[in-house]
Formats: sequence, C-alpha cells, structure tokens
Amino acid sequence: MSKPTVLITGASTGIGATYADRFARRGHALVLVARDVAKLEALAAKLRAEAGVAVDVLPADLTDPADVAKVEARLADDAAIGVLINNAGASLPGAFTQQSGADVARLVALNISAVTVLANAAARRFAAEGQGAIVNIGSVVGLAPEFAMAVYGGSKAYVLHFSQALQAELGPKGVYVQAVLPAATRTEIWKKSGRDADQIPGLMEVDDLVDAALVGFDRREPVTIPPLPDHAAFEAFDNARKAMLPGFGNAKPGARYRANEPA
Repeated sequence: MSKPTVLITGASTGIGATYADRFARRGHALVLVARDVAKLEALAAKLRAEAGVAVDVLPADLTDPADVAKVEARLADDAAIGVLINNAGASLPGAFTQQSGADVARLVALNISAVTVLANAAARRFAAEGQGAIVNIGSVVGLAPEFAMAVYGGSKAYVLHFSQALQAELGPKGVYVQAVLPAATRTEIWKKSGRDADQIPGLMEVDDLVDAALVGFDRREPVTIPPLPDHAAFEAFDNARKAMLPGFGNAKPGARYRANEPA
C-alpha cells in the first residue's frame, strides 16, 4: 500500500519545513502550505530532488478565511492525504495591554480558528475512512499562565485541550491525534515577535524537536513534550486533573462557598 500524503501548514521554514524533510525521507508525498511561495517552491524542489517524492505547493495565508477555505477543501477532497500537521502559528511581542485588538484577532485566527477548521476537514474524512493522523503543534506555554503570555499561551492551551478531546472522540474510530508541546525552539517565531533567539537560554534546535516529536508520533502518544525530562510529571498532572472530574457533577457548591459552613 502507498504511504499517505502529508499536508503541513507553516511549511516554509522551521518546524514545518523540518517535518516536511522528515516525512519526505520516510517516502511520503507532501502538500506544503504557507504564505511565502518562493520558500515553499525552493523547499519543494529540494525535497523532490533529494527524497524522490511528489511535493505540491499550496500557498495560503491562514489568517485569511478564503485561503483557509482553500486548504480546507484540499483536505476534504484529496483522498490521498492521510496526515495533517497543523503547525502554522504565531506569537505577539509585548504585554497584553500593549497588543492591538487587530493583532490579537489575527493571532487567534491563525493559532485557533485555522487549526480548528483544518482539523475538522481532515477529521470528517479520516473518521469515515477509519484511519489517519492529526498532529497539532502547541506549546508548553499553554501549561504556564505564570509566563504572562495571555493570548499566545491561551491559544496553545486551546490546542492541547482540543487535541486531547479529539483523541478521545476520534481514537476509537481509528484516527490518531497528537499534541506536540515544544518549549523554546530555534525558529523564526522569535524574530517575528521581536526577540533575539541567541539571548534565549535553553533553546532547542528544531531538528531535535521534530525528531523527538516523531518518536512520540510513532509511539502514538496523545501528548508529546520533547523538552520534559520525565513524562511521568505530565502524567501526574493529567491524573490530578482527571481526579477532579467527579467533583464537577455536584448539585451543590462546595462547603467553602456555603454560608455558615467550614471551608
């Protein structure tokens, strides 16, 4: 059987381009999505020559609803596509009060809305076919409100919740959903957000990040956190969360919220 085609967003540089390289070398055809046509074409030519795979270029600005719809249609209609890498994303410089409403809206459109719409298009077909994989690139910042990256961190917290909920829904139907949570990684996101990557401690190289994420992919991990030394720490966190679930079904408020009762 032929290997499924992999559609990768944000594929022109960084994490997306590295995923493209790795899947091409595994023998997968690719559909590369990003805004920068010149970089996409250069990467596509390189991968065709080096890996001998078919590579299509699909230019799109995923903050533009019309372009999102174009990629959505490709995912819905192209039966060869069996893996979606939802990688495109952005950050914003400065504190929340220094960010404009328009900039915040664009970040939400890219980091949340596009991720959701494209996953929906893939999930509908994958579930009907009983196979496929969706990889959503989140961030450890989604677990760390203390970092005070309100919109970016909130968008990545959404990606984690969204991915876990999709895995619960789609896993029994044969569809694998993985959330990948990088920490600081050497990509263009730092320059675009006004940061000097060389001044950031503990910066992971993108090759190491993607190779680790693919180990998790091959193991079918629902959540992969490449920089975390002991995955049991996340499992303990997740189990603590799950332990709260029975308490959410109480018809009365907790005693600490009721008058004249001890906390």
